[in-house]
Amino acid sequence: MSTKKLCMVGVALLLLQVLAFLVGGLIEENSMVTLDVSVAYRDDLKEEWKELASSVEQRKLNCILPVEKTLANEGRHYDCDVIPLMELGSVSHKYYLFNIRLPVNERKKANIGIGEIRDLHVVSIFQNGGFTMVWFAMKTFLTPSIIIIMIWYWRRITMMTRSPVLLEKVIFALGFSMTFINIPVEWFSIGYDWTWMLLFGDIRQGIFYAMLLSFWIIFCGEHMMDQTERNRISVYWKQVGPIAFGSCCLFIFDMCERGVQLKNPFYSIWTTDVGAEIAMAFIIVAGICACLYFLFLCFMVYQVFRNISGKQSNLPAMTKARRLHYEGLIFRFKFLMIITLACAALTIVFFITTQITEGNWKLGDLSIELNSAFFTGVYGMWNLYVFALMFLYAPSHKHYGDGQSNDGAGMSSGEELQLTTTITHIDGPTEVYRLAGKEAQE
Repeated sequence: MSTKKLCMVGVALLLLQVLAFLVGGLIEENSMVTLDVSVAYRDDLKEEWKELASSVEQRKLNCILPVEKTLANEGRHYDCDVIPLMELGSVSHKYYLFNIRLPVNERKKANIGIGEIRDLHVVSIFQNGGFTMVWFAMKTFLTPSIIIIMIWYWRRITMMTRSPVLLEKVIFALGFSMTFINIPVEWFSIGYDWTWMLLFGDIRQGIFYAMLLSFWIIFCGEHMMDQTERNRISVYWKQVGPIAFGSCCLFIFDMCERGVQLKNPFYSIWTTDVGAEIAMAFIIVAGICACLYFLFLCFMVYQVFRNISGKQSNLPAMTKARRLHYEGLIFRFKFLMIITLACAALTIVFFITTQITEGNWKLGDLSIELNSAFFTGVYGMWNLYVFALMFLYAPSHKHYGDGQSNDGAGMSSGEELQLTTTITHIDGPTEVYRLAGKEAQE
């Protein structure tokens, strides 16, 4: 899951780029550097430093000498890969102090064979102020917007004479998960040292991912004509089960790093070869599964389009007003399905790119700007999509009379048909849902 959270995130990377070698002091292959590190904080220049965390960590050096190892090139610098040092879930204090020592112990072979260190660069990557203001403003505005539409949506459902169908319940659950991720608890991270904010953000985003992926399966399945049973969550266990299992696996993987970082912010699963291979394997498998899911979703959307198109052959037998009504409903429904596919595609791309970015620590100036714009764009898209779903699938307040029955008969001559922007009926499930031949089993 993504590490660019809605709180102030502090990330420090130890960059051992300037390593010089002397004769007899070359960097050995697969050498390890031992770091005695600690971090302290204070909120006033006159206060004493208070220790936040300390640890003795080992990191593997991956260094390349761009020239031949000869006496003529004595003193030339190695090019070393970036080494992760620590990650903070909250930076609520004003001043931080890092103490980095490289103790040498020949008996324990600590910092032996790493060459002569001439310089040491510490690079800090954090959420800048501009992005933070935009992000906080978006969450503060979108939270009440989704809550209001949720209340309006559920009130429309409770006004009906029937109980809610599965699709309506899942849409409401999706709105609830969107509200859960929208709540701007990050405001409190400014004044409180909540180190668990990264883990909490991952949990919120994971719940939303699981709910969104499950919703798309149920949304398409409930409109597929050839499905004999529906309106029961148990029908979708073969599709929703793997989503729940994958979400649990990602949660366990996240806990292996984020959970340990609650006590030791210097810990990273990427510091060992085994840990890095397991983490990269998780990312690759998750990316493959996400692509397979999207292909399966495209197949389901195709099936829905084929079923709805087959029912369109009955429209010419209807009266003009009724035919225009259903043509409008079907057009809006197909448009919503296309938007669903676009939203799913962007979500899958966003998930894969954020995982790759997190795994490889590739955060240049250009990629940071692109990642921030993509992040806010996808987040805004999720909110608009959920808002549109609850608006379109809320039961309509318009009454259609007996002429709206499923048999396709014409309307009474004295009845005036009122077209609505929604695709629902006050006393039954969605009209497109019913047109596809799927009456709810009450």
